[in-house]
Amino acid sequence: MSPDRVTVPAYDADPPAYVGGVTCAVAALGQRDLQGIADADPDLFPRVPFDAGVFTTLAMANAFSAPWLSAPDLRAANRASLWAFRVDWFSDHVATEVEQLDRFTATCLAVADGADPPDRLTALLAKIRRDLGDGPNNGDGQQIWREELRRMLAAMTVEFGWRARGTAVSVPEYLDNADNLGSSFVNVTHWLANPEPGHCPTADVLDATRAQQRVIRVLNDLATLDRDIAWGDLNLLRLGADRAAADEVLVGLLRECDAALARIRPGQPGLAAFLHRQVEFCRGFYGLTDYWGQW
Repeated sequence: MSPDRVTVPAYDADPPAYVGGVTCAVAALGQRDLQGIADADPDLFPRVPFDAGVFTTLAMANAFSAPWLSAPDLRAANRASLWAFRVDWFSDHVATEVEQLDRFTATCLAVADGADPPDRLTALLAKIRRDLGDGPNNGDGQQIWREELRRMLAAMTVEFGWRARGTAVSVPEYLDNADNLGSSFVNVTHWLANPEPGHCPTADVLDATRAQQRVIRVLNDLATLDRDIAWGDLNLLRLGADRAAADEVLVGLLRECDAALARIRPGQPGLAAFLHRQVEFCRGFYGLTDYWGQW
């Protein structure tokens, strides 16, 4: 997407530079944590396509979505983001048959249930689970987290089947499978790692994070069509929707997301703000670039 699509605020609309400096510092600490994980296992996170920009932008997305939180507060979300990106790459560009995904899913769910991880990728998942288990939302929260993990892996498997069979997919079907993005998995990880005292029905929280995920799915697709064509990935704009139709879909999804966030805001104001700010971050970020490095 060209820079002329991005609206830059006037100087007097900018937040104080001090606030931006603190947020960037939190992002830098998060980036160094993710970079350290990758440096310790370069075979798992090869520099192509996991360049330094991947770790930086993942950490920035979470830091700017919750500028009131510290680097330790955001560690679970950052690591979940990195893990989801690595699994997405495995699903889209490494796995060659659906049985590989089925076996991987079974292994991940076993690790989510407490089994010892058999490999390096699931070892990172186990670390995230242990961090959540040490928090006040363990118990029921672990089952909620496991279900989001299951949904993400199941959606990736569905998309793999669509691509492998050349299945014609409708726009509603595609959006219903937005769990393959992994955004809701990361959001739920963040929510469980940073509990708020207010009450909110879990169903409303899940509705909100999934509504936000559908918005980000479309924002991603509008910005990454060329890359998705080159990589052979699905994209809303490859399903028969032109730009005008996609913009109309986005408007409707934003409306649904706003309504879902309004329902959770009284009891979970921090989470509601995090989800809203993540959308706004992506609207600005995807105006110029993408998370992935060149491959």
